[in-house]
Amino acid sequence: MKTISVITPCYNEELNVRDCYEAIRKIFDDDLKGYQREHIFCDNASDDRTVEILREIAASDPSVKVIVNARNFGPLRNTYNGVMASRGDAVLLFMPADLQDPPELLPQFVKLWEAGNEIVYGIRALREEGRLMRGLRNAYYRLLTRFSELKVPPGVGDFQLVDRRVVEAMRLVRDAYPFMRMMTFECGGRMVGVPYTWRERKKGFSKNRAGALIDQGINGLVSFTTAPVRFGLFAGFLISAVSISYAIVNFIIGLVLYQKLAEPGILTLIVAMFFFGGVQLFFMGMIGEYVLAIYGQVREKPVVFERERVNFGPPPPSGA
Repeated sequence: MKTISVITPCYNEELNVRDCYEAIRKIFDDDLKGYQREHIFCDNASDDRTVEILREIAASDPSVKVIVNARNFGPLRNTYNGVMASRGDAVLLFMPADLQDPPELLPQFVKLWEAGNEIVYGIRALREEGRLMRGLRNAYYRLLTRFSELKVPPGVGDFQLVDRRVVEAMRLVRDAYPFMRMMTFECGGRMVGVPYTWRERKKGFSKNRAGALIDQGINGLVSFTTAPVRFGLFAGFLISAVSISYAIVNFIIGLVLYQKLAEPGILTLIVAMFFFGGVQLFFMGMIGEYVLAIYGQVREKPVVFERERVNFGPPPPSGA
């Protein structure tokens, strides 16, 4: 019997984890009876009752496994660690505890996987959220696709069912700050997309604050696109053009209207300050992002540090 793994990251989701568990269990009981279920909850050091509830669920259902992190490592690394701990023949990379991505699509994903697709990805065609956030997300996805060699449709997130081969290929990447929605496409393989509506959260509130979203976005751009480099190039060119235009305009105004130029050296100094200051600021910021990315990579530290695992048996034999 084949095993389907489902990964659910969580942080202070005491209102949602039981509903998520029940939804996945019901889908397997009703629509995926021929498959073994492995549901891994990855807790990011919650300070509410989330871990307590997960222990209760795992005690009554051996198909449920729990990883508790020593601290909050952020959603990307937390989820990736759960994927690497999975043993399924296929893995649903991300099933949010708040069920904003619809678990009802899992049977369709499995059917497409059985048809030979190694990556079955969801496409957020519609979003039940405010216009501002929807517009910002769409703009980011277009930017990500425009400057990347990977052809990823806009609206693709981590809600993907991938074959074991893809998971093992992702393991070889050894990324210190994994951006899975792009890593799967980088690994390649036969793939198909399924459009759906990303639903509004029903209980609690999102723990993904603006700072975390910006951090994730920058990571994706630095890791998988040329956007920062191109932006620095174009910004430097634009500032240079503005500085030169400023010098020309001042020269003409001074000569035509006042029949004299500025004091010798002042105009040159102003133009040089604008020119070099603007170029340096943009490129220093861009280089800093890459230095941080390289620094995180060469340290070779674990993706997360775990405090506890529940319902994980002995590790599989070497080479399994």
